[in-house]
Amino acid sequence: MSCTYVTLSTGQMIPSVGLGTWKSVPAQVKQAVLAALDNGYRHIDCAAAYSNEENVGEALRERVGPGKSLKREELFLTSKLWNTEHHPDDVEAACRRSLTHLGVSYLDLYLMHWPMAFETCDFRRGSVMMPSNADGSIRYADTHYRDTWKAMETLVDQGLVKAIGLSNFNARQTDLILSIARHKPVVNQVECHPFLAQQQLLTHCRDRGVAVAAYSPLGSPDRPWASPGEPVLMGDPRIKEIARQYGKTAAQVIIRWHVQRGIICIPKSITPSRIQQNLQVLDFQLTDEDMKLIESFNRNERLIIPTVEASATIFLTSNTLKKKYLQ
Repeated sequence: MSCTYVTLSTGQMIPSVGLGTWKSVPAQVKQAVLAALDNGYRHIDCAAAYSNEENVGEALRERVGPGKSLKREELFLTSKLWNTEHHPDDVEAACRRSLTHLGVSYLDLYLMHWPMAFETCDFRRGSVMMPSNADGSIRYADTHYRDTWKAMETLVDQGLVKAIGLSNFNARQTDLILSIARHKPVVNQVECHPFLAQQQLLTHCRDRGVAVAAYSPLGSPDRPWASPGEPVLMGDPRIKEIARQYGKTAAQVIIRWHVQRGIICIPKSITPSRIQQNLQVLDFQLTDEDMKLIESFNRNERLIIPTVEASATIFLTSNTLKKKYLQ
């Protein structure tokens, strides 16, 4: 199946639509990745903090490599450095751990997952990803993200990653990295969907040669912390009507909206039929009126901001974390 691409500042071509793996439990993510690869996906988005990279790696070993259906160079593979590994001494080991889990010798893209650093913990000893105090507040480290970035640049120098980038960085933080970078960030991956269109950040990044990737591009309808009565993006009757006109699903309409905005889109699914459908967005084009209507949904509303609990297994943000994020 053909796909569209976004050209990064390094010259790399990243498929506009990839498979997201956040919230995909280990027992299911392997089959999801296999279904994606078999249906034409050539872009898989991963992260150490998703705790499923080994299972993604199992799928890759069945489909990618000598004698398999895909060559490694045909696949665009992304992973992310977690907050507990921001100290420069920890960065290379964290990257190599992801490489080992995924069963590959290099990553096409390695992102700094968030700009804030947590106290270091060792994944190999099973330490928590969200180190917390007795009152549940996060234990932060003093490592600044510019120092983490400099350590990430050495990964490019060593050939462990083809390119490096950012995730959840605001405009000011992006500019700070650009001002000190030897290897410029090629992507900023952020929450983006019609309720949070990110137009200002999109323009800011594009003007500086940084592509934008959207996580939770469908509004994360399966987020477990959603309150009763909160609007569901894909259930909006206006989206459903556009989908009816094109003979498409609501998800396909929203993904097409992202693609036409030039945004890289990584919808998550573990359902083979939906995985297939989410890539079938190249045989129609939304009109200017459709695009403007969907853009009018914007309310600058983040959906990925519930509170942190000491026992939580999904990393989320608290008021304190949001303050750190804005620094």
